[in-house]
Order: sequence, then structure tokens, then C-alpha cells
Amino acid sequence: MSAYARMVLDLLSVAVLGLVGVRLATIARRAATSPQLRARTIEIVRGLRPRHFVLVPLVLTGVVVVAVLAVQVPGLSFGWWTAIGGNGNVIVGSTGRDTGPITRLAPLVFLTVLIPLIPLLAEREERVFRFGAEDWSGWRRARRAVEFGLVHLVMGIPIGVALALSIGGGYFTWAYLRGWRRAGGRQVLGAPEAGLLESTRAHAAYNGTVLSLALVALAFTR
Repeated sequence: MSAYARMVLDLLSVAVLGLVGVRLATIARRAATSPQLRARTIEIVRGLRPRHFVLVPLVLTGVVVVAVLAVQVPGLSFGWWTAIGGNGNVIVGSTGRDTGPITRLAPLVFLTVLIPLIPLLAEREERVFRFGAEDWSGWRRARRAVEFGLVHLVMGIPIGVALALSIGGGYFTWAYLRGWRRAGGRQVLGAPEAGLLESTRAHAAYNGTVLSLALVALAFTR
């Protein structure tokens, strides 16, 4: 690779990290200054129970195994972030390019900002991809799980990894339906919201585990 090409990729990496950093800071500021969002975060966190964590290792193992196998398929290892020298996904901010303090500090800063936002970000995705699943066919539930995985391509992960995240999508759908049934199902008007809260907590527990592992890995690689 020429020096010019390396310079362009370095600048592109820094620009992307800068944009992501600004976006995360905006979301964090809004979450910190809104009483409603703070109250919702507390509600989600206070409702976390062992059942929301117990299956996370199994689901995460399934995602990792499928991801490792999927990226061996030609074409499925491509991700736009890795294509410009990044590692993992752009939200974590890890890059194989050393362009100074920005790229070295970005993973720690991004993870620190992300952790308090886990409940709200999880709820946003659950409302988009799970709410109303009690009225869906099995095929539609499966399709939405795959779409949930593929939407993470915007984070720059390889296509195979995005497909593997469909396993997580299926698990969150199961959690939604569990919460919906526990709340009374079709006999109770508020059951869908209860299902949403249950899948949000399962999703938050999963993401919290993943980010905690990322922090540990970051600590051992510094």
C-alpha cells in the first residue's frame, strides 16, 4: 500500500471515529438531561433478574461460533470498518491503524460512554424489531431476527457476523413472548409493553455482558 493510500485511510478512520464520538456524546447528553429517560433507564435496570443473564453465555457462544464459521464463506468477511483498518465494530472504536491518541483512546472512551446507554439503546431496538411479535407468524419472527442482525452492518461488522447476530435476535424475540405471556397475553391490554420490557432487559443483559468482556479484553491488550 502506498504512503498516500495509508494517509487517506488514516484520515478516514479518524473522521469516522470523530463522527461516532459526536453522535454518542449527543445521545449521552440527552439521556443525562431528560428526567423521563433517566427514569426509564432506572426502571429497566431495577427490573433485571438472574433470568435475564443465565442464557447470555449460551446465546453469545452460539453467535461467536456461527460468526467464525460464516466469515469463512467468501464475501461474508467483508465489513466497511475492517476494510479501512478497523477491528470489530466502529461503535467500540477499535482500529488497527495507529494515528495517535485519538485511535488509542477511542475504544476506552466509547465503551465508557456506551455502558450507561445500554438500557435505552436496547429498548429502541426492541421496539423496532420485537414489539407486536405476538401477532406475527413464525416466518416473520425469523425474518425480523435476521433483519435485526443485518442492521448492525452500519456499525462496520463483517456480513457473516451480522448474520450470526440473528441468533441474538431470535433469543430476544423469545424473551419478548415470555414477558408477554407472563403478563397475561391477549387477556391483558398492557401485555405487549410488558413483553417489550422483558426483551429489553434480556437485550440489556446481553449487551452489558458483551461490553464488559470488551473492557476486559481492552485492559489486557493495553
